[in-house]
Amino acid sequence: MTILIKDIKLNGKETTIQIDNNIISKINPKNPDKSDRILNGKGKAVIPSLLNNHTHAAMSLLRGYADDFPLQKWLSEYIWPMEKKLKAKDVYWGARLACLEMVKTGTTCFNDMYFFPQETARAAIDAGIRAVVSEVFFDPLETGEKLSNSLKKSIKELKKMDELITPAIGPHAIYTLSNESLAWLAEFSKKEGLLMHFHLSETKKEVDECIEKNGKRPVELLDELGFFSKHSINAHCVWLDEKEIKILAKRKSRAVYCPTSNQKLSVGKAMPFKKLSHAGVIVSLGTDGNASNNSLDLFEEMKSAVLLQKFSSNNPMEMTAIDAFKLCTLNAAESIGLNAGLIEEGKLADLCIVDLKNVKIVPGHDLVSDLVYSADGSCIETVICNGKIVMLNRKVEGEEEIIEKARKQAFDLVQR
Repeated sequence: MTILIKDIKLNGKETTIQIDNNIISKINPKNPDKSDRILNGKGKAVIPSLLNNHTHAAMSLLRGYADDFPLQKWLSEYIWPMEKKLKAKDVYWGARLACLEMVKTGTTCFNDMYFFPQETARAAIDAGIRAVVSEVFFDPLETGEKLSNSLKKSIKELKKMDELITPAIGPHAIYTLSNESLAWLAEFSKKEGLLMHFHLSETKKEVDECIEKNGKRPVELLDELGFFSKHSINAHCVWLDEKEIKILAKRKSRAVYCPTSNQKLSVGKAMPFKKLSHAGVIVSLGTDGNASNNSLDLFEEMKSAVLLQKFSSNNPMEMTAIDAFKLCTLNAAESIGLNAGLIEEGKLADLCIVDLKNVKIVPGHDLVSDLVYSADGSCIETVICNGKIVMLNRKVEGEEEIIEKARKQAFDLVQR
């Protein structure tokens, strides 16, 4: 299928973009009228669609369920007990609701860690968007041949589901897994060439307990276990020291900044974005789950990201609007090895059409600045993922049914 987007602004200039199958094939083609579908871009702009690099999508069912608690109390007294009651159907409809919210706010790829990963994958496929999907692991974890065969089978099944799905490994954290389990899962991810999604140094308590138990900070301990590599993506990375940042850079490991969740759960500090970036660590953006954010709108997250960096450092240049925009486009795509994040010939056709008449981005002096500081997801009119239109004129097929069924499933879970 060929899609033509005519007379749309790209980097401030009117442009015509041709999409063939799932690739941006031509920018300003010579024969622009030969296409299966023509979209009028007058009064609009095109941007890369956004990527959310740390989510627990199905936790959309728990949005607003347990707010205003410290992290450990929130997890142990509210979230984990509820998650013990989860069924596959809960995860599907929670993830389906999350996918709807992401599409409506311009996100076409998310990096997810949760239970029943096949259900999250199915929800993403049904929504027409990409997902990096990992099953979350806690101890007690039986390592060895039995688990290896089980994981290989699960990964094979996920790979068969759709080209939109990328299987990954999801060890939860140092405080929920033994050193043996962490080392085994890391080795498995390297052998199989799989991305590994992890929570790292989110709170001071996590770091202090690691030092007390092991005599080392988390990154030092994990590095001795062979944990970090180009395959590892580490969410939060708030309580890092200089030595730990150097280790992450040396191992080419990635970091994911989750500013809204970090502020809401009061982790006490901002991720050291500039130090990580200067060391060569690729930093991307994540919302975390809807139970701790409570939004999956990356436009809101960009603003939160940039303002927290400026405020915590007392430096208005600590992070710029361009920095923030790259966190959920080019940097995020590089982090997971996806050929996206830019509007260029040969890139995947994952893009958004922005309504320049949206009141939040008028008068329009600088589009990136407007998107980061002024806009929210409502400025996105149309979304294309993998060369297919998944939202047109702010309408997503079946959205009313998704909302109704997800709401019903959420209350069923809580009352179970």
